[in-house]
Amino acid sequence: MGSGTAFAQTRSSTPVSSAGKTAGVSAAQHGGHTLTGHRHGSRRDMTGKGGNQAAAAGTGAGRVKAASHHRPKYVSAHGVQSLSVHASHVSRAAELVVPKSVMKEYVPGTSPYKALDRMPGVSFTSTDPFGIDSFGANLYVRGFFMNQLGVTLDGIPLNDQTYQSVNGLSLASAIIPDDIGSMTMSQGGGGVDVPSTNTLGGTIRFTSSDPSDRLGGKVSQAFGSYGSYRTYARFDSGRLNDSGTKFYTSYARTDEGMWEEKGDQFLQQVNAKLVQPLGERSRVSAFFDWTDLQQQNYPDLSLGMINNLGWRVPHLYPDYGKAYQWAQQCNNSPNNFMAYPGSNGQVNACQMPYYDGGQHETNFLGGLNLDLALTDHLTWHTTAYGHAQSGNYSYTAAASAASEDPDLQVATPNGVPLYQEVWKNSQQRFGINSSLDYRWRHHRINTGVWYENNNQTAGLYNYLEPELGAGAPVKAVGPYNVYGPADRVYNFRWRTNVVQTHLQDTYTILKGLTLTAGFRSLISQTSGGGHENDDSWAALDAGGLPSGSLHATGAFLPHFNLDWRLNRQNEFYIDVSKNMRAYEVSGTGVANSLFSVPNQQEFLRQKAQTKPARAWTYMGGYRFTSSIVQLDATVYHSTLMHELLAGARGTMFNPISEEFDFGRISMTGANGSVSVRPLPGLIITNTLSYNKGTYDRDVTSSAGNYYPLKGKNIVNYPAWMYKASIAYTWRGLNAHFDANYFGRRYYSFMNDTSIGSYWLANTGVTYTFRKLAGVRDLTVSFNVYNLFNNRYIAMMGENNNPPVGDYQSLERGATREYFGTISAAF
Repeated sequence: MGSGTAFAQTRSSTPVSSAGKTAGVSAAQHGGHTLTGHRHGSRRDMTGKGGNQAAAAGTGAGRVKAASHHRPKYVSAHGVQSLSVHASHVSRAAELVVPKSVMKEYVPGTSPYKALDRMPGVSFTSTDPFGIDSFGANLYVRGFFMNQLGVTLDGIPLNDQTYQSVNGLSLASAIIPDDIGSMTMSQGGGGVDVPSTNTLGGTIRFTSSDPSDRLGGKVSQAFGSYGSYRTYARFDSGRLNDSGTKFYTSYARTDEGMWEEKGDQFLQQVNAKLVQPLGERSRVSAFFDWTDLQQQNYPDLSLGMINNLGWRVPHLYPDYGKAYQWAQQCNNSPNNFMAYPGSNGQVNACQMPYYDGGQHETNFLGGLNLDLALTDHLTWHTTAYGHAQSGNYSYTAAASAASEDPDLQVATPNGVPLYQEVWKNSQQRFGINSSLDYRWRHHRINTGVWYENNNQTAGLYNYLEPELGAGAPVKAVGPYNVYGPADRVYNFRWRTNVVQTHLQDTYTILKGLTLTAGFRSLISQTSGGGHENDDSWAALDAGGLPSGSLHATGAFLPHFNLDWRLNRQNEFYIDVSKNMRAYEVSGTGVANSLFSVPNQQEFLRQKAQTKPARAWTYMGGYRFTSSIVQLDATVYHSTLMHELLAGARGTMFNPISEEFDFGRISMTGANGSVSVRPLPGLIITNTLSYNKGTYDRDVTSSAGNYYPLKGKNIVNYPAWMYKASIAYTWRGLNAHFDANYFGRRYYSFMNDTSIGSYWLANTGVTYTFRKLAGVRDLTVSFNVYNLFNNRYIAMMGENNNPPVGDYQSLERGATREYFGTISAAF
């Protein structure tokens, strides 16, 4: 739904603060004029000696939002303030900035990860066009999955939770996309100051926009295919007093009609932010988010199901009668529903989700940021936060004794051959992250500490469905106890405590030559496990459900960055880092966690052999920036050690799970991007990326099976990606077209199954009336997603990847959809 706007990168000799608020200049391209911007110090450089502070706000052509009370002065060769999009190279790594102006080219409400997908080396796909379905969102950066990246919002760790794990929070539930002020992505291993237990493959930092100094607001209404619509409204108080107190509150509601059969995907959010300046150089701010997500999901499929049943394989919702009949006589159900290979030949229809599946998740997130200028040389930043989450994730499963597999025979008290299987997850976490930043001569020294406590639960429950004609079936999003209490299968409880400290020094060796050296120390301890268990659960045969404690300790996780800016156009940089990822927690059989193994005996065996995952990343890059050509090229090598992943065979409702410690995974690659401005207002961008990721040793799984994996390619991430885009801006008009190529992705660890390559194209046009009938910035837009209606697989390995062959763990990407939007500011 977006275009391929060019990204120019610049830096100054003044480093950004270690707290991570990027100080690069970022704004929209307009009128064909280009101003090569330079950073004037950090947002947290409150001494005034770093120059004026500019935030990467990108609020539109000719306007730049300052990150403090001082506003930078810009001068272009044409005498107008028309800025090109810039990404600043910060002290700890090469970070690419995606300004808000870029996100504006997408349909409002679209996941910001869609904008990241323009970057070389980034792959983001989703089952829905907005990219908010947490079951179907799939983000990779240089071969690292989204739960291996350190993601923060206003300094609050998100850890970008997937539905399989009870860790952190997904971006879609953390903030309304319209309220994001800026986002940056590291090209290397990420900063030592980032509060995250996931940072193996780099960091992504989001900041919320500040309230406006002027009383006003914005409204936006979008309409799309399949009855989709999205509403957004925001009110800004403006400056309420002489001290500069201001706030905003906003509300967004997204209703996505499903492109296959019937169903709805619903998300509503409330955001609020308060900013209170403290004198001229300090401030305190508070951010709040409430999210209610209720979505029916697209079915999980295997390659065999797609090949034998056709591309559009739906749930049977809302035809409960047909689902009831098929479950009642599952061995006699239509032959085509049995025509996909399982672990032991053909799998009958009892082993498929007939009716529907869904999720219902509620989140509360709050954060308080305190920035204090203690002296002319010393600043102090503190972030305190809290997060509460409750989530239900469900599927309708067959409960027929006609099944040939005794493990699938679920005895329902009312004799109904269907039941609702629900995973219930919850977490309550709070934390504080505090750091000091000291400038002394040619040094900038930053040190800090982060602490988080997380209380988590995960359980599996089976709920009754009604007899045919005796009432409406249970909804996929609940309530679930309509026809009686649940049959509890298991329940887990954990408590996780994390402590991280860091120290780094940014040393300006010579003008244009800067060295950053630092390290972090991370300790994560998780204790708990299964505490409720159905008597028939197989885990009782081997000591009960997994329970115990896990420790992940990294005493010295270093990071080095050398940046050499030869002149205004040429820059070289080298980045080296070591990172560690703490253990995840999840219920039995659903994720890559030691607690997801079948029983206590296996947990103790694997605990004695397993180490927390670590990664070394080496990166070198070159950047060239001029008014006509912008070029960025990087090469990298990552070595990932002791990554723990789960494999699955059999069927989704009776998986045969195996845990793999891969020992060592190597990824070597190169990324390049070239943007050309041949005419005023016209931008042509091309990016190319290559990644050779392989497993470096043969492995024996937790089930005792041997797999000769040495030299096999990593799963789910393409070796080749190519992205081309063209965008044209003239006065209030912007038109864009982009096309992305994704190469072959391997599905099984042994590489005997794979997903073919595909193209995905989007286009759109936007026109903005600066003033019309007393309304400011009235904007109308029309976007087309998946322009050529190509078929592609969006999510791979949702229920884990198969070691060999096929498995029901794929989700298809959205079909072609049209969206129209009208918005206005006042």
